Amino acid sequence: MSDKNIVSIEDRIPKLKQARKKKANRRLIFYLSIFFLLIAVIIYLQSPWSEVRSIEVDGNVFLTDEYIIDESGLTEGMNIWSLNGSSVVSGMEENPVIEQASINRKFPSTVLIEVEEQSVLGYVQEERAFYPVLANGQVVSQNANASAGNAPLISGFNETELAELASEMEDVRPSIFNMISEIERKDPEEDEGSTLITLYMSDGFLVEGEIDQVLDKLGYYPSIVSQLQEDDNGIIHMGVGIYFESFEKDEMEEVDIEDEIEEINEEVNEENENTGNE
Repeated sequence: MSDKNIVSIEDRIPKLKQARKKKANRRLIFYLSIFFLLIAVIIYLQSPWSEVRSIEVDGNVFLTDEYIIDESGLTEGMNIWSLNGSSVVSGMEENPVIEQASINRKFPSTVLIEVEEQSVLGYVQEERAFYPVLANGQVVSQNANASAGNAPLISGFNETELAELASEMEDVRPSIFNMISEIERKDPEEDEGSTLITLYMSDGFLVEGEIDQVLDKLGYYPSIVSQLQEDDNGIIHMGVGIYFESFEKDEMEEVDIEDEIEEINEEVNEENENTGNE
């Protein structure tokens, strides 16, 4: 073996010591980094930087930010890591107005509450304020943004009747629902045990009848109107039969359009199929 391949122990020892020293230094730096990181985390958790400084609310239409924050139980100054998001969400979703909720942290010190409220059925008016009636029939009468929206005005209903109205309205197609400008409960003393309503439509016609019969047959409305003259103005009665009562006649003249029901049914079914395909 040549002399070039022979390395003496004296030559190798300094290199081994240097390698061991570098390895020890790397370990020391690693452990010191972990130590100072833990110290930084402890200091952060104990400092005001880990406190909630701002609570934001998104997605609410009817309920105010203040009401939702109060419902969540979150407060500024609490530790951002101490809040239990799932517990907060569970508590908020017990509120019948809030359909879904979520809690997210926005660093360094902001909490975002996102909510999805029940859809609106209409509005009830008290003095100059308008309060939304939700799809479950509940009136948001407190801590709500009282402003009328694109939904019918509802009048004359008590709580039980509002729940009945909400239930019956579930199957009304959006295209028909958007044509209703007002829903009025007729005088209960005239009802003889039934719930009579009047719908004020955006095209000027009125629709009257018992609540279940009117809302069950309201899908026929566009086809019924198409059977009338352009200058007709009056009431469309929906009951066992469907007939039109004109305002413009000296004597109220009933126009029977019950024979058109089969054709109307076909048109409604065709519209439903088109809607489903879309």
